[in-house]
Amino acid sequence: MQVIHYKKELQNVLFSKENKNHTIGFVPTMGALHKGHLSLVKRAVNDNDLTIVSIFINPTQFDNKEDLEKYPTDLEKDIALLKKVSSKIIIFAPSATEMYDGNITSKEFDFNGLEKVMEGEFRPGHFNGVATIVELLLLAVKPTKAYFGEKDFQQLQIIKKLVELKKLPFQIIACPIERESNGLAKSSRNQRLSKSTREKGGFIFETLKTAKSKFGTENANSITEWVAEKFAANEVFELEYFQIADTETLTPILKKQKNIKYRAFIAAYADGIRLIDNIAL
Repeated sequence: MQVIHYKKELQNVLFSKENKNHTIGFVPTMGALHKGHLSLVKRAVNDNDLTIVSIFINPTQFDNKEDLEKYPTDLEKDIALLKKVSSKIIIFAPSATEMYDGNITSKEFDFNGLEKVMEGEFRPGHFNGVATIVELLLLAVKPTKAYFGEKDFQQLQIIKKLVELKKLPFQIIACPIERESNGLAKSSRNQRLSKSTREKGGFIFETLKTAKSKFGTENANSITEWVAEKFAANEVFELEYFQIADTETLTPILKKQKNIKYRAFIAAYADGIRLIDNIAL
């Protein structure tokens, strides 16, 4: 398995005579890989001639320095997990200096309001950092297809908009959320939860599923109030926000309309760890 740390070396490999006409699948990650990541990697391997997995903890998307410092890292463990999928995967693990050419700052983006709600409201500057690094990675890898999970659904929509606005010739593939046996959405952050909290993590998804069933007969305000009450009565999880929004624009729902697809989004804290999840309604 090849591990590459420099953009120029990566491009020399990807665009060599041997690989010139190959399709390239790309899975960007921040490491601490789990089965959710591996499901994306397997899809990329099945769909393409070459698969690149980037492992890079992007400093510009963290609004909380403590969160960045505590983010789990174990490159050797990540490599071992990827080898089980395919020994032919190329791992791109650059330094921040290499990725940003020494200028570790994010650019400013306008995504027509996609970046201002939910995560954007509670994590100022987060999506500028996300869009900056995703654009840099896409331009470095030049993939045929890039794969992103729907757990970070708002991020997924912003990346699609980034590709559209920048007219980048890369296809963005959305992949379903992978969950633990109790329904907790798989996340690298789950490693930092206590065993007891992780066992109770299904509460978030159960709340989303009930909200979905209520959406057929109740209005958004009453559902939002119900979710807030459920979290207030729970001693483990603290609700940051619950939002029902238009799937395409992420505009918060005012009144349910026909021919518009909606999605429910949650952000909550447990053990000081921030968790997010969502469900199609």
